[in-house]
Amino acid sequence: MATTTVLLREDVDNLGARGEIVKVKAGFARNYLLPRKLAVEATPGNVRQIEAERGALLKREARERATAEAQSAQMKDLRLDFVRKVGEHGLLYGSVTAMHVADALKEKGYEVDRRRVHLSEPIKETGEHTVSVRLHRDVTVEIPVAVTGEGGAQTAGATKAAAENAEGEGANAGAENEANAAAAENA
Repeated sequence: MATTTVLLREDVDNLGARGEIVKVKAGFARNYLLPRKLAVEATPGNVRQIEAERGALLKREARERATAEAQSAQMKDLRLDFVRKVGEHGLLYGSVTAMHVADALKEKGYEVDRRRVHLSEPIKETGEHTVSVRLHRDVTVEIPVAVTGEGGAQTAGATKAAAENAEGEGANAGAENEANAAAAENA
């Protein structure tokens, strides 16, 4: 496979940081990195230009990190609540996705791209959950998310407890019926 060497202009997940020279497959560079201006070809002229811009890049990086840390400090006490339609076992009709979390943050005044919200998988049941929001390469904030059912429907844990209670009551009623039948036979 053909590879090419590129100079990254922006941080790219799972590839490298701004200003690094990396080897990638030619198609990835041609179809993704170069058109989106995430990288440039690593020619000697481009490398010299980036070296000249390095001071400005370091200042920009420090400013972005300081902004992310300030925003993280503001968001540390934040809590998101979602109300969704729920089935009988506490499972949601649909799910709460990274886009929903990003929209809720936007409503609260925090501009966060949905790609910065990390969920291992969409939230599909009621209860308390924790969502990671990566504000900067080195700054991540954990946000608690509560998902409840419409109309004050019970959470999954409460629904399970109610089901276990009902099973226990059913077993008690069955035992009482057997005792009554045995007493009737003896009489």
